[in-house]
Amino acid sequence: MTTRLGAGTTRVYIAQGEQAIGDRPDHVITTILGSCIAVCLWSPDQSLGGMNHILLPESPGRDIAARGAGACSMERLVNALMKCGADRGALRAKVFGGASIVAGLSDIGERNAKFVFEYLETEQIPCLAKSTGGQRARQIRFWPATGQVQQRFVRPDEAPALQTGPVERANGLELL
Repeated sequence: MTTRLGAGTTRVYIAQGEQAIGDRPDHVITTILGSCIAVCLWSPDQSLGGMNHILLPESPGRDIAARGAGACSMERLVNALMKCGADRGALRAKVFGGASIVAGLSDIGERNAKFVFEYLETEQIPCLAKSTGGQRARQIRFWPATGQVQQRFVRPDEAPALQTGPVERANGLELL
């Protein structure tokens, strides 16, 4: 499902499998990531952008949708932006997430990051910034009209807050 921010809604939180797009300077899309990946895509010329939250590059199952869960999420985001006037050739990306939160479990964060970088390369969408891997969750804020992203690593003592919603603080790293 794609949420389109409008005049009445300036901030939206996206969870796993969701995405949102916006085109005003006051629009902000937020999420919290562990092993998941968020791709922030925007078109600087149109002041339009969006972010998705990818849980897995592929889902369990044998059907084509299951095998292409990550690709489906990326295509839905690209198509939603193009429907609103973005030029596919002008899209730029910033990528976040893919952590290994629980040591020794799986390499899903690494697989998520690998999938996204291969997708962007195949589709010839430049990745201008990235923060992937590590062992800590990240809170992401994305301003889709400008492409500005703010990342804050979540402290271990804040982990319970991950289950109740985003923690709103601005003491993190800002990537322009």
